[in-house]
Amino acid sequence: MDTTTWTAERAQLIIREIETVIVGKRQAVELVVMGLLCNGHILIEDIPGVGKTMLARSLAASIGANYRRIQFTPDLLPADITGTSIFNQKTSEFAFREGPVFTNILLADEINRATPKTQSSLLECMEEFQVTVDGVTRPLARPFFVIATENPIEYRGTYPLPEAQLDRFLMRIHMGYPAPEEEVTILDRQMKQHPVHSVKPVVPTDEVRQMQEYVKEVHIDPSLKHYLVDVVWQTREHTMLSLGASPRASLGLMRAGQARAALYGRGYVLPDDIKAVAPAVISHRIFLKPEALVRQADTQQVVAEVLDQVPVPALP
Repeated sequence: MDTTTWTAERAQLIIREIETVIVGKRQAVELVVMGLLCNGHILIEDIPGVGKTMLARSLAASIGANYRRIQFTPDLLPADITGTSIFNQKTSEFAFREGPVFTNILLADEINRATPKTQSSLLECMEEFQVTVDGVTRPLARPFFVIATENPIEYRGTYPLPEAQLDRFLMRIHMGYPAPEEEVTILDRQMKQHPVHSVKPVVPTDEVRQMQEYVKEVHIDPSLKHYLVDVVWQTREHTMLSLGASPRASLGLMRAGQARAALYGRGYVLPDDIKAVAPAVISHRIFLKPEALVRQADTQQVVAEVLDQVPVPALP
C-alpha cells in the first residue's frame, strides 16, 4: 500500500471513530483531524453543550493519546499550565513539577476566561512545542495538539484573545446545533452511557507522527502557492478590514490544503482544497473596521468575497 492511501485510510479510521460520539458534524470533525495532521491547533468557538469537549476527548481516545483538560478561569496562573519548580526538603533541591501542558491532546476550555498573562503562557507551547520555566527549556510530547474553546455569546468576565494568540491557531471552527433527527440519535446513544467511553484507539500516536510527516510531502504546484498568497494579500488591501491576515495565514493555508488532500487520498493539492479550508484558516486572523461592524458584516463574508475575486489558476 502506498503512503498516500495508507494516510487517507488511517485518517478516515480516526474520523469514523470520532463520529461514534459526535453526530452529524462531519465537516468540523474533518477540520480537527486536518489540524492534527499538519501540526496546527484549533479554536472551537460555539455555544455550550454542542460537543466541543467530547470532540477533543474522542479524538484523544481514537489515537490512544494522553489527554488533559484545563478549565480556564480568571484566577488561573501561568504556572498552573506550564508547571513550576517546588523545593524538596528531603533533597534540599528544587524539582520541576510538570503542568497539564505536558500531554498529547490539551483541551483549553473557555480559554477567554483567563487573564491575558495566563493566555500568553500557551504561546511558546503552541508555536515551538516546548516550555521554558526558570530558564530551563523542556520539549513537549509529540504529537502536541491544542483544542481551545470559547463561548461567543457570553462576554461577562472574559478577556478577548489578542491578535498574537489568535494567530497561533491554525483554524477556528464552529459546530452549531445538530439537526432534529441527529439530536434524537444523540439521545439514543446516551440512553445507558456516554459513547465516548467506548471509543477505541484505532491509530497509534507513532503512526500519527508518520502521517504528519507525510502531509509535508504532499505536492503543491507553484501556481497554487501564488494563488493562496494572492488570497491572503487581498485581505490586507480589503476596504472593510483594519487588519489583514499575516504570513502565518499563508503557511496555514498551504499546510491545511496539504492535509485535506491527504485526507481525501491525493498526493497533490487542488484549488478546491485551498478554498475549502480558507474560511477556517483566515477568518479569525482578520479584523473589521468599525463601520463594517456597524453594518453587521462578518469576517466569513469577507473571506468568501475574496475567494470569489481572486482568479483560480489552471493546473497543468
